[in-house]
Amino acid sequence: MKLLLVPTCTLALLCASVQASRLSEHIASPELKAKMQEVYGARAIQRAEAFSRLLAPRAGTTDQQKLELVNNYFNNLTYSEDPRLWGDEDYWANPLEFIGARGGDCEDYSISKYYTLMELGVDEKKLRLAYVKAIRYNQFHMVTLYFPTTKSDPLVLDNINGRILPGSKRNDLQPVYSFDAKSIWVMKSRREGTLAGSADRLTQWKSMQSRFSSEHLRAPRRQL
Repeated sequence: MKLLLVPTCTLALLCASVQASRLSEHIASPELKAKMQEVYGARAIQRAEAFSRLLAPRAGTTDQQKLELVNNYFNNLTYSEDPRLWGDEDYWANPLEFIGARGGDCEDYSISKYYTLMELGVDEKKLRLAYVKAIRYNQFHMVTLYFPTTKSDPLVLDNINGRILPGSKRNDLQPVYSFDAKSIWVMKSRREGTLAGSADRLTQWKSMQSRFSSEHLRAPRRQL
């Protein structure tokens, strides 16, 4: 998992909430289903339909229930490192590519959870993506964070540990920085961070957002 930083671009990123709203629009369209079948095969249609059911409105569902639904759904997909799956050293798939390919690596799990939770109505201000070090594996890793309040201990959605736990209980993760669609924070602790700049500096994040349409579904180099 590599991170590349570049000077802030003058072009603004599309707002994450706008991107999230495209999920339900795309997944319901016959054009997307045809495109997914063309790129990923017939079984991708079944995965797209299962994802569409996940996105269906659920009256009275709490944020905690939404976290569990989304975390469990995506953690059932197959882990695969980027060079083996995509043929690139580092590739951040958008949710449609992740579902189509039936798997990916930690960034793909985290990004898909982030967007899907917003699609289900979770306040985007409560969500971040976090770059951490997985101490047990001695490697950098990405997770999704949910902050019940601005000062609370965030809940961690992770593909390594499927249980949703407070950050204070995840001593196996060392926080580095977190980000959302607009900003980056250097993490001083598991619950506090210092604003460090624009998310435009994350080249893979910017690239992933620019591909968020059915016209930009990438085919993996291997089937999972």
